[in-house]
Amino acid sequence: MDKISLAGIVLGLIAVLGGQYLEGGHIGALVQPTALLIVLGGTLGAVLLQSPIHIFKRGLKMVKWVWIPPVIEQKRQIDQILSWSQLSRREGLLALENYLPGVKDEFVRKGLQLLVDGADPERIRELLEVDINTFEDEWRQSAKIWESAGGYSPTIGILGAVMGLIHVMENLSDPTKLGAGIAVAFVATIYGVGLANLVYLPIAGKLKYYIARMVATREMVIDGLVGIAVGDNPRIIEGRLRGYLL
Repeated sequence: MDKISLAGIVLGLIAVLGGQYLEGGHIGALVQPTALLIVLGGTLGAVLLQSPIHIFKRGLKMVKWVWIPPVIEQKRQIDQILSWSQLSRREGLLALENYLPGVKDEFVRKGLQLLVDGADPERIRELLEVDINTFEDEWRQSAKIWESAGGYSPTIGILGAVMGLIHVMENLSDPTKLGAGIAVAFVATIYGVGLANLVYLPIAGKLKYYIARMVATREMVIDGLVGIAVGDNPRIIEGRLRGYLL
């Protein structure tokens, strides 16, 4: 559990609701189901229209990273590459073939297979970088649905505000209906801006961070495998790979 994510959301809610209370307003005044329906429904519709369904589904699944970060085992990967480096220097690259069945990561297994097959170091880098570029593009597109929601939400909130004001203007002759219409108008704007800046955009930022770390880990693997291919000393490989650690 990523406690800082939970703390961020709680702190944001306390700031907004606490500010409303300190100003003498009622917290219940911010509860407007109609305004919430307009903002959430409108934002969802816009994001669905923008995104292919597989990108949208993946983006929804990725949101769990905010609470349970993906496992990025850079240190374990470095230790594994160093053991391969030492073995290859003693017994040759073909000795690494025995490790292929035990490598679960498809990207690492592909790189190791190229290494065992005796591929040129630059060819190994070229082929694996194509995989990295595809991987990064697909996952960034999925994370972008949250960034897009953060862009649409305030505008949909303004749309809800205009709709509320239209309702107010239609009922000027009936003062009993004015309060509800004005409340929906202003609360819709609060929902739109609040969700964008307290939920959608922060989620997008955190997902992009984890994607960047996964990409960096793959780039680290390329550096390690290429180092083995050119016959670098394991200490040199270790020093270069540890530069990727945060």
